[in-house]
Amino acid sequence: MCAVVALAAACGGASASPPPGVSSVPARGPVEFAFESLDARPVTSDATRGKPTVLVFVTTGSLHAQAQVDFVLAMARNDGGRVNYALVGLERRDSRELVELYAKALSVRFPVAMADEQTLAGEGAFGDVSVVPVTVVLDRAGRVVWRVDGRVARSEEIRGAMRGL
Repeated sequence: MCAVVALAAACGGASASPPPGVSSVPARGPVEFAFESLDARPVTSDATRGKPTVLVFVTTGSLHAQAQVDFVLAMARNDGGRVNYALVGLERRDSRELVELYAKALSVRFPVAMADEQTLAGEGAFGDVSVVPVTVVLDRAGRVVWRVDGRVARSEEIRGAMRGL
């Protein structure tokens, strides 16, 4: 597994500005999404509701994204079925086989999907995801409660964002 890790401090309190790369997410309704799964396991808003969810948007050529996947894989092994995890490949449809090989090489056991055209254009449910990795935490209702763009989020940060969900 990749040992390259870029890290930053965890989110501060509500009155502090978030560190670089961490989005302060305003309260809003549930996000609606449906990504094409690489297997029969759905990666949709309907399928993820009811549990906290961690989505990681990656490209196959990014070492930072690979390091983020390593952290999330370890978390998923520890969480069993209490948390939904999914990987979303930000690759064109003709790169599906490359994303499948990427997931297999990293031993990803949770659902893996391909981003839709709207997401690739920065117009999807999660807005601009042009820098990778992008790690998003959704609450049980499917609302975005935390997001990190363009850097690796440590497990402690992600767990902190899920605290109380």
